[in-house]
Amino acid sequence: MKELSYLNKYLLKYKYHLLLALVFIIISNVFQIIPAPVVRYAINLITDNIDVYNSFQELDLKENIYSVFTSSILIYAGLILLMALMRGLFLFMVRQTIIVMSRLVEYDLKNEIYAHYQSLPLSFYRRNNTGDILNRISEDVSKVRMYLGPSIMYGLNMVTLFALLIPYMLSINVTLTLYALIPLPILSISIYYVNNIINKRSEEIQKSQSGLSTFVQEAFSGIRVLKSFTREDDSNQKFTEKSDEYKYKSLRLTKIQALFYPLILGLIGLSTILTVYAGSAQVIKGALTFGNIAEFIIYVNLLTWPVTSLGWISSITQRAAASQKRINEFLKTKNDIVSKENLKSQITGSIAFKNVGFVYPDSGIEALRDISFNVEPGESLAIIGTTGSGKSTIANLITRMYDCTSGSIDIDSNKIENYDVVNLRSQIGYVPQDVFLFSDSIYNNIAFGANEAVEETVLQGAKDADVYNNIVDFPDGFATMLGERGITLSGGQKQRVSIARAICRDPKILILDDALSAVDTKTENAILQSLSKIMRGRTSIIISHRVSSAKLADKIIVLDDAQIVEEGTHNRLLEANGVYKELYEKQVTAEETLEE
Repeated sequence: MKELSYLNKYLLKYKYHLLLALVFIIISNVFQIIPAPVVRYAINLITDNIDVYNSFQELDLKENIYSVFTSSILIYAGLILLMALMRGLFLFMVRQTIIVMSRLVEYDLKNEIYAHYQSLPLSFYRRNNTGDILNRISEDVSKVRMYLGPSIMYGLNMVTLFALLIPYMLSINVTLTLYALIPLPILSISIYYVNNIINKRSEEIQKSQSGLSTFVQEAFSGIRVLKSFTREDDSNQKFTEKSDEYKYKSLRLTKIQALFYPLILGLIGLSTILTVYAGSAQVIKGALTFGNIAEFIIYVNLLTWPVTSLGWISSITQRAAASQKRINEFLKTKNDIVSKENLKSQITGSIAFKNVGFVYPDSGIEALRDISFNVEPGESLAIIGTTGSGKSTIANLITRMYDCTSGSIDIDSNKIENYDVVNLRSQIGYVPQDVFLFSDSIYNNIAFGANEAVEETVLQGAKDADVYNNIVDFPDGFATMLGERGITLSGGQKQRVSIARAICRDPKILILDDALSAVDTKTENAILQSLSKIMRGRTSIIISHRVSSAKLADKIIVLDDAQIVEEGTHNRLLEANGVYKELYEKQVTAEETLEE
């Protein structure tokens, strides 16, 4: 219960739901118990007076006695029906309080987890896979809800019913009570073990189904590759193997589930037999009546489900505790990207790297070593280098997705750690190397970057990114809905929409992280010409492995093996006959070859 104690704050928040539920449970159990004594009175009425009724054979008085019998039985039946209706009403009220409470806590907990996810740094998402993150906010929270709702509800029902009923049964007859209760602990323990086996096998089935779904999804997503390599038969065979595994595990679960209800019914039957046996002996002795036996049989059936649910509750609680432990692990993860002074101000765009070094915490890879450069407000800087040289890491440090391991970064002569993180990022337009577009309209994807989504801003952003004509040629224009991750668009179109999204933000600092890698040279030149106008008056960082993207920059730095090897303007670097010129000549030669 240590892990589940985290939920106490929610139970305290909804304490009135719990208190009302407890009151309703007690009342519903009272209405559940009352019919048993009524049945006893009805049976005793008949058994005690049947001889009197038979003694008035062939007398008119016999009809009067029969009339009294039937009216009394009808009154008892009416009382039992009324008690059942009243119990149903209060059971409805129980569910309207405690189950509603569990749904409210589920809602609050999911919101808390999601909000916490939003606050965590990029390093958290590099360490944890998406499936695990999603499971903790969906599957794990659902298991916790089962503890907060059904588990607590049935637990309270069991405790209150036992507290009301057992003393009353003992007051009638101790021996009969003990005989009636003997099989119930065995039932509870048996259900606990059977339920654990069911849960374990259900989890195995879920994993198997997940693997089967993943295989099918990959097969459909990669159907073009599958057909190109004529691997349909191999794919069918693998699908059959995975289906057989799923079938085998499903049958194993079915077999154990088949034991569940026979086990319950068998032990209930044993309890009933013991009750009749012990009750009959007491009747012979004159200590009890036939009505008492019927009454106790009803009590045995009343206690069966609460005792059965005890094992089920234990299993649910264990699973909820395991799930809450997983949730707590993430909730206890702290964001190390925090502001020291919560500085909120409009920046001009000055950037200074001073002997910056960075090592990725999760992999230990050194991405930057002793990096120093300055960019004045309104200037443009191109960062050129091969794959893995550390270009994108600089973008991550400027947007403060990470903090540098050594050295310091200044924005407008203030330490980057002093700025309010949200305020700083709101003034930066970032076009990532791996473009991500939402399953929404093109208009909303572009407007996503704007602080104020004005139509003129969105349209102008599309024009500046040289994607406007492509969009208006679509049948639905800007209202065109994109598929998952923007699959509707080509690679170049996706990058240009991403650039338009960043431009709409009207940022003080614009970062293009290899944003033109998926467009041809002609489109690249058109976008760069448009960007040259946009870059005026704002600090621009152009990160690329293509030298052609660096031509418009005021200055260029060349990275190799995590450090700066050259810096200067385009012409000066060509004159230096170094790494930059070598890259330039290779790329020019490659472009000429492609044109031929």
